Amino acid sequence: MHVCLDYQPAVAQRAGIGRYTRQLARHLMPFFGPEDRLRLFYLDFFRRAEGPDVPGAEVHPWRLLPGALVQQLWKRAGLPAFDALAGAADLYHFTNFIIPPLRRGKAVVSIHDMSFSRLPGCAETRNRAYLASRMAATLRRADAILTISHFSAGEIAALHPGTQGRIHVTYPGVDETFRRPPDDAIETFRRRRGLERPYLLSVGTIEPRKNFPLLVEAFDALDRDDLDLVIAGRPGWHCEPILASFRQARRARQIRHLDDVTDTELPALYAGARLFALASRYEGFGFPPLEAMACGTPVVAAPAGAVAEVAGDAACLVAADEPEAWRAALAGLLEDPGRCAELVDRGRERVGRFRWPETARQTWRVYRHVLGLPDGEGAG
Repeated sequence: MHVCLDYQPAVAQRAGIGRYTRQLARHLMPFFGPEDRLRLFYLDFFRRAEGPDVPGAEVHPWRLLPGALVQQLWKRAGLPAFDALAGAADLYHFTNFIIPPLRRGKAVVSIHDMSFSRLPGCAETRNRAYLASRMAATLRRADAILTISHFSAGEIAALHPGTQGRIHVTYPGVDETFRRPPDDAIETFRRRRGLERPYLLSVGTIEPRKNFPLLVEAFDALDRDDLDLVIAGRPGWHCEPILASFRQARRARQIRHLDDVTDTELPALYAGARLFALASRYEGFGFPPLEAMACGTPVVAAPAGAVAEVAGDAACLVAADEPEAWRAALAGLLEDPGRCAELVDRGRERVGRFRWPETARQTWRVYRHVLGLPDGEGAG
């Protein structure tokens, strides 16, 4: 079995689909036997990309043309064929929604959510138009469609009838780096970042879908002098009104926006929080609640999209459009250490269900199914 994985998202994005692609590649390799091959292909004309760290995999950077030009040619002319650049393979896996021009070989695509269709006002216009224009062709070409929750599987099937038999749910895992650091490491991080006061935490790109203004409104209504709200996330599409809501809040002096938190800092940031809150209007999966659980922090979340499916009974769930309900939920948990301890225990158990080796195993089985090969257990 010869598989080519489009590794481009892993070199272009730190989080999100980039992290998904990196972790999948790392954990797939143990399932490949001596006769199998895994090739990681990406565009790297300027030789700036950090190459994959996947022992045993073939690494194939392509450097003859700038990546942006190649992607424009794919969009506008349907050339060059992906397999002409990446080389022949039995199966090609594309992890970022769209299958580029492909002449031969089986195709697997990962579609993480359908927010660009369901919430058009919460997505950048150009990106939304591109995905919408290419989705039908992608789904026609795909021999299998991977998605990250049963919620997203239902969304794809509802919007594109006829895909049901090709959709496979492969839950992503939670990175092993997300665990509670030692207390002294948490305190050192908090001092370095000026977070000595108790704080509530939310993590996510600053964009309309994440619904941060509701969280700010609920925090204002808490009316507490002894607590801060920390929002960690890089500016995204249409972020200006959201950032303005932070500055205009009644308790703006107690709201901290951190746009430069590193992956290595995230566990301490999660672990140092009194509560983690996610008020998002739509999530195809929702990594931050699970990451917070892994770090031992109680979670309050809106049950939008796949969040209720993923978090289960390990989070306090509050509707995404009810600021007063959010205020009451936050206030109640802040005064109820027993309930918080219960959520922490449930969260640790819940996180154990989401493991990257299992993601890779299920993905590997889909590859075998598409190629008509026996469904063995693999080397992993």
